[in-house]
Amino acid sequence: MRAIVGGKVVQLKVNGTKREVIAYPNETLLDVLREKLGLTGAKNGCSAGDCGACTVLVHGTPMLSCLLLAVDCEGKDILTIEGMANPKTGELHPIQEAFIENHAVQCGFCTPGMILAAKALLDKNKSPTEEEIKEAVNGNICRCADYVSIFEAISAAAEKIRKGRG
Repeated sequence: MRAIVGGKVVQLKVNGTKREVIAYPNETLLDVLREKLGLTGAKNGCSAGDCGACTVLVHGTPMLSCLLLAVDCEGKDILTIEGMANPKTGELHPIQEAFIENHAVQCGFCTPGMILAAKALLDKNKSPTEEEIKEAVNGNICRCADYVSIFEAISAAAEKIRKGRG
């Protein structure tokens, strides 16, 4: 790796595309995604890992991008909300559709993190119980407190996926 005045060139694989950015030792993945790659779906809600608004998937696991250093994400497969829709058709992912259909989006601040946490769950378990859904999104805070609609949306998404839509 070549040094760039205190930073280094980091290769990231974001939403299936290899990207090269200059990252500094204290720069979070959240900052790089938002400020250098223009991917603003992950939100900075607390900068402390308490709210889940910055959730992304790293190798399929929900991670808080405000706590991850970008330099530590070199070569890792990162999925943001921007990568959920079909890249060829623009068709929304069944989870995104279910959130819309079940009115699980109010202010929308928590939505990307909730959807990515739901994706991680449904990738492993296509028939989760209500308790498993609650556990999966446990680290994501909805400021509007619309958890019932969120849980219903994830259940509906699971049904769509079981029927072959995801």
